[in-house]
Amino acid sequence: MKFFIVKTVAETLDVIANHFHPIVKPIEVPLIEALDMVLSEDIVAGGQVPHFDRSTVDGFAVRAKDTYGASDSLPAFLTVTGKIEMGKEADQALKEGQAQAIPTGGMLPAGADSIVMIEHVEEIDDLLNVYRQVAPGENIIRAGDDVNAGDLVMAAGQRLRPQDLGVLSAIGITTVRVYPRPVVAILSTGDEIVSPDKKELAPGEVRDINSMTIGAAASQCGAQVIYGGIVADNYEAFAAKAYELFNQADLLLLSGGSSVGTRDYTEQVMQSLGKPGVLVHGVAIKPGKPTIVAKAGEKPVMGLPGHPASALIIFHLFVVPLLKKLQGQSPAQIDQRIRARISRNIPSAVGRSDYIRVKLEERPDGLWAVPVFGKSGLISTLVRSDGMVEIEANKEGILEGDMVSVHLFQ
Repeated sequence: MKFFIVKTVAETLDVIANHFHPIVKPIEVPLIEALDMVLSEDIVAGGQVPHFDRSTVDGFAVRAKDTYGASDSLPAFLTVTGKIEMGKEADQALKEGQAQAIPTGGMLPAGADSIVMIEHVEEIDDLLNVYRQVAPGENIIRAGDDVNAGDLVMAAGQRLRPQDLGVLSAIGITTVRVYPRPVVAILSTGDEIVSPDKKELAPGEVRDINSMTIGAAASQCGAQVIYGGIVADNYEAFAAKAYELFNQADLLLLSGGSSVGTRDYTEQVMQSLGKPGVLVHGVAIKPGKPTIVAKAGEKPVMGLPGHPASALIIFHLFVVPLLKKLQGQSPAQIDQRIRARISRNIPSAVGRSDYIRVKLEERPDGLWAVPVFGKSGLISTLVRSDGMVEIEANKEGILEGDMVSVHLFQ
C-alpha cells in the first residue's frame, strides 16, 4: 500500500464523516451534570411553559378596552379590586372597569388581557388613574408561549448549553440520556521532546508543547484527556505505549513522527493497532500536510504534525469534527465562522489549501481579518490569532478587501 498520497481537506472530512460514528452507548445522567454533553434522544415537552398566563412587568391587570384613549391629560379611571400574590392562584375574576395589582411573574386573573405598567398609573385608595392605553396581550406571556405540550424541545445531537439545561428544567426533566464524554489519549513522540518541567534544556531539546495545547483543546470539546507522556523514536517502545493508550481511549492522538523520515514510525504504529488501518496519509494543506487518519476496529487514531501551530490547526480542522461525531453531534452544528475583510493580498499555490492565521480587528468600516504570519513551529502565532482563513486549493490567493470566512478558534 502506498502512503503519503495526499487527499484534499474535503476528502479528509468525508473520510471522517463516513468511517466514524458514536462508539459508546448512551448513558443517563442528572441534568446538573449534563452541561456540554450531547443528547442521544429527542426531548418532547409533556406540558406547557409557562402553564398559566403571567405578567412580564410590575403593574395592574386590566381589560385593554377599559384603557383605550387614556392619556396624561385624560386618564382612564378603574377600580382596584385586589392584589395578586406571587406563587398563588389569581382566583378573583376581573370585570369591566376593574384592575388588580400584579407583580412581575404573577398569574393573570380571568377576564384580564393585558398589564398596564406601574409607571403609567396613579393609585389613590381604590381608584386607579391610568395615563396610557394598552393593547390586548401587552406585557403578558400566555400559557404555552415558551413551550407547548408535544413540542420537540431539543433534538438528538444537541450539545447541552446552560440555556438548554434551563428549558429542560422548566418542563420537569431531571435526567437526560446523553453520549458519554469521549476519552482522548495523547502521546508525543520524538527524541528531542522533553517534559515541560525540565528546567535546563540540553542543546537540541524542545519542551513538549503539543500535549498541553491538544489536550486542552480536547477538553474544550468535552473530552476526558489521558496524557500519555513522551516516547522516543524507537518502534518497539512507541508501539507498546500506543497500544496501551489505545486500549484506554475512544480516540488516540499521536503527535509528531507523521512525515516520511526514516525514523518516523507513526504510520507503522497506527497500522499495527488493527484493521482497516490508515485511511489518509497526507493532506493537501499548508500547514499540516503530514496528517494521518486511521481506523483500528471501530476506533479512530490520528497522527498530528509535530510543529505546534500545525498540530493545533489540524486539530481544529479534523479532530474537532471527529470528536463531535463520536459524541453524536453533526459537524454542521459546530462550525463557527464569521465574515470579515482580509487586510492584505496573500498569494497561494494552486493544488493545496492554505490556512492563514488571522487576528480580527473592528474598524470604522467593519470587521477586518489581519494575517498573523509565522512558521508552523511558532506557537506564539496562535496566541495572537483569533481564527484562520482558508485559501482554497483552486485559488492563487486572495486580495486585500476580499470578504473571507474566518474559522474561529474556540
